Amino acid sequence: MQVDSDKVQYFKANDGRTVAVLVRGDMEEYSAFPPKIETEEDRAHMARHYDLSKIDMDTYTKAHLTDNELPLQVVLLNRESGSKVRPHYHKVLSPVSGESKFQLMMCQRGLGRIGVYTREGDHLGDVDLRPFDFILLMEGHSIEFIEENTKLIELKQGPFPDGGDAEDMVGLARE
Repeated sequence: MQVDSDKVQYFKANDGRTVAVLVRGDMEEYSAFPPKIETEEDRAHMARHYDLSKIDMDTYTKAHLTDNELPLQVVLLNRESGSKVRPHYHKVLSPVSGESKFQLMMCQRGLGRIGVYTREGDHLGDVDLRPFDFILLMEGHSIEFIEENTKLIELKQGPFPDGGDAEDMVGLARE
């Protein structure tokens, strides 16, 4: 269900695997990435956990931007005032595995440039992040601060290694 648009872009390696997902801060195409509400069980789950004026509103106020099997999920919510999600937590159903950690880079202010690379070092492109834009990185990347006082927020899978960055960062052969 990966649909490129001018607000959401998927970067793919030659073998088709997703390497990065760019989401622009003004993305409003929620219905292009709807959650699955297909069965009565789905509707019953929604009724138990969400306080929404209409259950079907999820199809145009919630965007699932990543495939279900990925170890980090990106979901955008844009609900009407008064909507609520009841208190809950998400249990671990299976251990996280993969060849690289996922991380999300978001621009809070200024202008940052992110280079997107495969693990093999193939450069898939550069992305300029402006305020509220973010990119989910699943493999290699570079970071450049273009404007003074640029502030990027980095969220990545933990735990942080005892040996620091040197323990888990792998340089790419090509740049």
